[in-house]
Amino acid sequence: MLKPSDKWTWYYDDAEQHLMLDLGDDIVFRTNLSKKLIVDCAIGINEFSVDDASAFQTYREQISRLNLSEPRQAELALYCAAAKRFHKPVQPKSWFFNLASDGGYTPEEGDFVQLSNDYSEGYFIVLEVGDSASLCSLVCQNSFILDGVKSLKFGQAIKVMHDRMSTANHTLSNGVHAIALVS
Repeated sequence: MLKPSDKWTWYYDDAEQHLMLDLGDDIVFRTNLSKKLIVDCAIGINEFSVDDASAFQTYREQISRLNLSEPRQAELALYCAAAKRFHKPVQPKSWFFNLASDGGYTPEEGDFVQLSNDYSEGYFIVLEVGDSASLCSLVCQNSFILDGVKSLKFGQAIKVMHDRMSTANHTLSNGVHAIALVS
């Protein structure tokens, strides 16, 4: 099991063109955040902070409820921690999603939500909660098709208005995840 360390270091790698996390012992994790998705302060070297460790643990605990292998859980938790700290502020892209049948709700960080459109239905974990929209990351291993051309991959983040979200905490903790998340 991967445990956060104060020796971990975030940095942007020009060759990879992505934000990276040096885990020590010659192990480097490549995030799914390219240069166009990260805030300016991510360029350079940043320590893995106490807030990063706390976010990682919050996501890791929630993600452990999913039917994902241990390495995929760690990968997703690191994607989430990276996005929470370094993802550029973005406008919601709610037009890709249908209105929630229950009218939506205001989630909390770490909640699972369900989003759907005419092409896909999937589950996301909430990374950062705003007044009317939240940054979420796809937890399904299959891609979520946004519009027939664009899609989200496992761990990618998108900001969505709350009126598009349905709570999925109960659904995912009752075994549906085994069907919904396995490719």
